Amino acid sequence: MFKYIFSDWLGEEQQLPGQGDSVTSKAVKQEADDKEYFIAFARVFSGVVKRGQKIFVLGPKYDPAESLHKLSSQCSATDDLPAVPHMTCCTLENLYLLMGRELEDLEEVPAGNVLGIGGLQDFVLKSATLSTSPACPPFTPLNFEATPIVRVAVEPKHPSDMPQLVRGMKLLNQADPCVQVLIQETGEHVLVTAGEVHLQRCLDDLKERFAKVQISVSAPIIPFRETITRPPKVDMVNEEIGKQQKVAVIHQTKEDQNKIPEGIQVDSDGLVTINTPNKQATLSVRAMPLPEEVTRLLEENSDLIRTMEQLNTSLNEDKKTHEINQKTLDRIKEFKQKLEKSLQGRKWRNAVDQIWSFGPRKCGPNILLHNFEGYKRSVWQCIGKSVKEVGKYRDFDNSIVSGFQLATLSGPMCEEPLMGVCFSVEKWEINKAGDTLSNNRQDSGELDTTEHQQNEDNTLASSCTDEGPSANERQDRNQSGTDSPEKMSRHKGELPLADCYGPFSGQLIATMKEACRYALQAKPQRLMAAMYTCEIMATAEVLGRVYAVLSKREGRVLQEEMKEGTDVFIIKAVLPVAESFGFADEIRKRTSGLASPQLVFSHWEIISSDPFWVPTTEEEYLHFGEKADSENQARKYMNAVRKRKGLYVEEKIVEHAEKQRTLSRNK
Repeated sequence: MFKYIFSDWLGEEQQLPGQGDSVTSKAVKQEADDKEYFIAFARVFSGVVKRGQKIFVLGPKYDPAESLHKLSSQCSATDDLPAVPHMTCCTLENLYLLMGRELEDLEEVPAGNVLGIGGLQDFVLKSATLSTSPACPPFTPLNFEATPIVRVAVEPKHPSDMPQLVRGMKLLNQADPCVQVLIQETGEHVLVTAGEVHLQRCLDDLKERFAKVQISVSAPIIPFRETITRPPKVDMVNEEIGKQQKVAVIHQTKEDQNKIPEGIQVDSDGLVTINTPNKQATLSVRAMPLPEEVTRLLEENSDLIRTMEQLNTSLNEDKKTHEINQKTLDRIKEFKQKLEKSLQGRKWRNAVDQIWSFGPRKCGPNILLHNFEGYKRSVWQCIGKSVKEVGKYRDFDNSIVSGFQLATLSGPMCEEPLMGVCFSVEKWEINKAGDTLSNNRQDSGELDTTEHQQNEDNTLASSCTDEGPSANERQDRNQSGTDSPEKMSRHKGELPLADCYGPFSGQLIATMKEACRYALQAKPQRLMAAMYTCEIMATAEVLGRVYAVLSKREGRVLQEEMKEGTDVFIIKAVLPVAESFGFADEIRKRTSGLASPQLVFSHWEIISSDPFWVPTTEEEYLHFGEKADSENQARKYMNAVRKRKGLYVEEKIVEHAEKQRTLSRNK
């Protein structure tokens, strides 16, 4: 019998099988003699698990339908098998009976029992299915209600401790089913947790158990999203905005805030027309807000959109791929039907068939439409007949999509991703010089091959005779003299396009990105905040204090009801994630421990206040003053994010500050 000191930490459910079948497991951390081990917490569904048995470890993404053509259904883990994605083999070293804080060693465990399995930390990340047959379908991992939303950057206080920190973060990721460990493009190591309490627990475990080094932690990074809305119908004092006043407000605020440079045309409806730096292409882009149900639908089907993108990429590159699963095709068709049902109306006519791409990262909640003639590519080509697009737009359409992806990845307000925005490309013109460039791309290969063949013929002729070189040289000189005007004209047509401003494709990417940003700024911009669903249990005497704390932190009460048979009220509210830090401690202090909140990430919500708002009417001047010093919620969040990212923040700074002193109290 082994005596261990267990931690009270359970990881995500893992799955373990017995003989021919499967078992469910959880990663449990334990300590023994200052050494730490991982024990897989498992349940045997059928068969008998024996010590020393060699079995298959099947990950959650393992698909037997795709892997069995490489393997035989009768094969065992002891055979020499080829590499299969999401599958490996291991030997069960130790089997334990969980006896509270102690473990009892076992030789075998029959079906229906719960057990601990040692030695799986190198084979199982968070969850897996163990089976003696590769035909066993894996169990799906558990879906947790608490979604990770709060992130911090972590680094060691001493740079030499970085390997220990990386190892500790791997162990934390394996022990905690809800935490996410990321390495950003900047090289920062980031922890993504479900909330303030979960974050503190993860940091304590990282310092005391897993890494055992001193770490520096950044301030919590709260994610936001940027979007646009329809023009408001009432002003800040809840008075209806007339047509003339609406136009005056829009023009005044946009002229002050956007400062659109010369050469970019913006009409009254928000259509932005912009040229590439070399004036060889013109783009017209319009931004429109998506309906809420469409945004929700895109978020829920992000994995399906990513699958569609992979299929379309393989079709465009003429790669030989396996046949598309019929279930996947049915899901894509159902997704398209739901989009068509949600996007109805005059301005969304044929919008689903014109979808060019999704963004950011080609699977986000934003849409790019092509609304101009001469182009037919669509994201739905994986469920229909793929159209071989040949034309002047075909060579540069990826540049337009790349510019859209960059624009949706970082918005103009505070460089946060966009959400619920539709960009429509209503004009894309390429003049003759641009056509020449695309033709030169296609003809350059032919020129290289013909010149290469001529050089080979010349070398062969020179090797045959001694007198041949002079005649061949004269003939080549004559031919080069006759062909030089064409080559020179081709080079002359290509140099102005790529000499000063770079490649034409790069110019299109930058131009499309700027067009999307200006089209977004031509509409009323809003910030979207991550929201918690807050459930509070409190007695009647502290109900008013709970409401006071919620209103102080920009919360909103949705429902209040009394629990039957008790004097306890259950309050359901929504609270911004940015305002949640210290919320639990404050509400317990204010209510003397009689109220206990529970926070779970729920959704994204548009902040109603305009971050760029300035008073324009007499009533607004009277109510808010000429300066409108009182910061609204959206501006406060926007400036905080811009400061964190090192962006420019428009703030008033006192240039000549003097200390004010009360003369009657000279001390």
